[in-house]
Amino acid sequence: MIDRVGLAQFLRRRREVLQPEDVGLPRGQRRRTSGLRREEAAALCHMSTDYYARLERERGPRPSEQMIAAIAQGLHLSLDERDHLFRLAGQHPPARGATSEHIGPGLLRILDRLVDTPAEIVTELGETLRQTSLGVALTGDTTGFTGPSRSIGYRWFTEPGARLLYPQEDHAFLSRRYVSGLRAVAARRGPGSRAAHLADLLYPENEEFRALWDSHEVGVRIDDVKRLLHPEVGALELHCQTLLDTEQSQLLLVYTAVPGSETHEKLQLLSVIGAPSAAWHRHGEPVGPRPDET
Repeated sequence: MIDRVGLAQFLRRRREVLQPEDVGLPRGQRRRTSGLRREEAAALCHMSTDYYARLERERGPRPSEQMIAAIAQGLHLSLDERDHLFRLAGQHPPARGATSEHIGPGLLRILDRLVDTPAEIVTELGETLRQTSLGVALTGDTTGFTGPSRSIGYRWFTEPGARLLYPQEDHAFLSRRYVSGLRAVAARRGPGSRAAHLADLLYPENEEFRALWDSHEVGVRIDDVKRLLHPEVGALELHCQTLLDTEQSQLLLVYTAVPGSETHEKLQLLSVIGAPSAAWHRHGEPVGPRPDET
């Protein structure tokens, strides 16, 4: 059963201790609220202010698992706090570990501060969970894919448009890197894992994947410099730094350019241009780069 009183008190307390700067919001000159305002918390949770306010006032319908997960993510809850929230709402907490898509507050705090940097949080299978606005401008919005296509490695072998963001001469090596990475994850997670399922889907359908998989190559590493071909600003050379959340097996990928370089100037231009049209990454066009984490 839902504990409406406990749920309301917990939500109010977590909102009050969460500061605007913790979630990338400006504090402003006239802020009187301790912590976040209700409308700010609701926006972070991707729900209406009225719906969120009713939960804090011990009213409204019992929230679904999807709603509770959105609240846990929006309020930057830890895994223990997330599980507690689910139990207050009368729901069973989701599994932890590699299959969980709840992003820890530490990674979120870092991502929220990267307002002028292309960055994204991905799973070990290259599924995008969150991007900065400049990350979207760089690779397109890659958070909306569903099913196996959520993995950039799967798209690499099934959707020709997934390769358009990379120079042709890099394709063969990136294919090796994707297969090597997928084999490593499948071995780590076991035969019944999502990684093994992706391999089972790709093996009979793609000749290139099949040949690479049968080679049993592992440990293929990629250079620190990533070469991309953006449809509006052209060739880019970016350095990729990776921060790993070992508890969730999620990675924060941060793309940077050498100050004063041509790529650095192009990133500044991208920050003005903004995200490309949806057709760029939805209709046979390029999608985001994660050749080092499939």
